[in-house]
Amino acid sequence: MKYIFIAFCALLWHFPATAQLPKVNSGQIIRLDAFPSQFIDPHNVYIWLPDGYSKREKYAVLYMHDGQSLFDSTITWNKQAWDVDVVAAGLMKRGATRKFIVVGIWNNGASRHAEYFPQKPFEQMSSADRDTVTAALQRKGRTKDRFQPNSDNYLRFLVKELKPYVDKNFSTRKDRKNTFIAGSSMGGLISMYAITQYPKVFGGAACLSTHWPGIFSLENNPVPAAFEEYLRIKLPKPGKNKFYFDYGTATLDAMYPGIQVRMDAIMREKGYAAAQWQTLRFEGADHSERAWRARLDQPLMFLLK
Repeated sequence: MKYIFIAFCALLWHFPATAQLPKVNSGQIIRLDAFPSQFIDPHNVYIWLPDGYSKREKYAVLYMHDGQSLFDSTITWNKQAWDVDVVAAGLMKRGATRKFIVVGIWNNGASRHAEYFPQKPFEQMSSADRDTVTAALQRKGRTKDRFQPNSDNYLRFLVKELKPYVDKNFSTRKDRKNTFIAGSSMGGLISMYAITQYPKVFGGAACLSTHWPGIFSLENNPVPAAFEEYLRIKLPKPGKNKFYFDYGTATLDAMYPGIQVRMDAIMREKGYAAAQWQTLRFEGADHSERAWRARLDQPLMFLLK
């Protein structure tokens, strides 16, 4: 079966570098240029502070991937954005969530797929299956050489370098109960992977339109089965972590419903109940920032209420 989607390019998210700060309707943005790392190439980072931010208070922290697309549609590649500042401010204003700040980590374009693809499930595949993934990604220009995920180092950067900087320089609650991670598409995959690798660091993950296929076809695709096997082994015991999944049914999201059903079966099998796990289906929703913005309140309330 072949899939042709208008929203295919959303998987790349290659934004040109710009010195322009996003314009926000609420709160303020601090930009960290080329945040250094011993694990990966430098990444730009946006830190959004809500209106009334004060060092006299403590804030939960939400780490989000694809930081270029979070705040201001006038400077994104497709003129769409999540409008995180608008949604978050509205929820906090009416008391639907605790107070929190958002750390938006830019992707680095060409390295995005390697940094967001869960590494250990890939390395546990057979050599033939890894070759299949490499060939598929080469055809789509996601890798030139043999594909090798670098997500373990990306997560080390988040946990060992970026989080300590944020906790030192901003008024945060540092514990697991107040540390969350979120993203869409490949960003959904790396959010899922982050909480399974660091369940004592991240209290919850929001995985919107999770790109379970990993590549761009469901035919002869070994990736979803590898993720299923991985989750059966590495899913944290229920009680201390929260998982939010969702998906639409149009454009690229049309690939996800069947796979998400299998992942949901694993969540039930492992004993996750409504308080720790939620999966929502959005009929007719496509694979775009506009769609994720429209439902962003759902994962934020689930994780941060």
